Amino acid sequence: MKIVVSPAKSLDFETSIPTKQYTVPVFLTEAEKLNATLKKKSPKKLSDLMSISDKLAQLNWQRNQDFQLPFTTENARPAVYAFNGDVYNGLDAYTIPEEKLQNLQNQLRILSGLYGILKPLDLMQPYRLEMGTKLKVGRKDNLYQFWKKIVTQELNEQLEDNELFVNLASNEYFSAVDVKALKVPVITPQFKDWKGDKLKMISFFAKKARGMMVRYIIDTGAQTIDDLKGFNYEGYGFSEEYTTKPGELVFIR
Repeated sequence: MKIVVSPAKSLDFETSIPTKQYTVPVFLTEAEKLNATLKKKSPKKLSDLMSISDKLAQLNWQRNQDFQLPFTTENARPAVYAFNGDVYNGLDAYTIPEEKLQNLQNQLRILSGLYGILKPLDLMQPYRLEMGTKLKVGRKDNLYQFWKKIVTQELNEQLEDNELFVNLASNEYFSAVDVKALKVPVITPQFKDWKGDKLKMISFFAKKARGMMVRYIIDTGAQTIDDLKGFNYEGYGFSEEYTTKPGELVFIR
């Protein structure tokens, strides 16, 4: 089983890491090319490009200037311990036992505007570059054009025939994958909560649930669709009634 998730805007480069294991991103050359484009942009242009505050633009301008190869444990950090948003709170990677880290490394892929694809233990330096950013790079008008073909090819190389492919990424990030070109079908879990008498996808809860689903897969060794249907963390349960679209599994609470 392979799983894809989105990255997070919030980063943590301070908390002590529970492992010394690390790997290097497969698309580091491409990341360097993207950073070279970003590095030329002033804080004001970054602010306009990303619709961020002057303070955040200044921070990310400095990050762009500081980007350097090679990545080491002194200047970079394993991705799963660097991202710090709702998905990663749900995953809670810091408490995954060392003996299960290799399963996480083998199964989870993080889609990224700067790095394309990251394995959990791939080193990364702090950055901000959302996949939907309209950044022109060479002849490519945006990041979807830059990444889609090579990201999809890389995923196909990593996927085994008939392997389950679970999409827990946002639409913004999963749009960087050419689904029609994937060699396996995609399973996309949906997480919904009752609010009054209506069932809704509430962004904060759904993001955390995506991370919890990754954790459930690692905790239980889930391999099949029936295994996925057993997901029951924090009150969620699979709903046959509300699962009405092929390729979607709806979990409610």
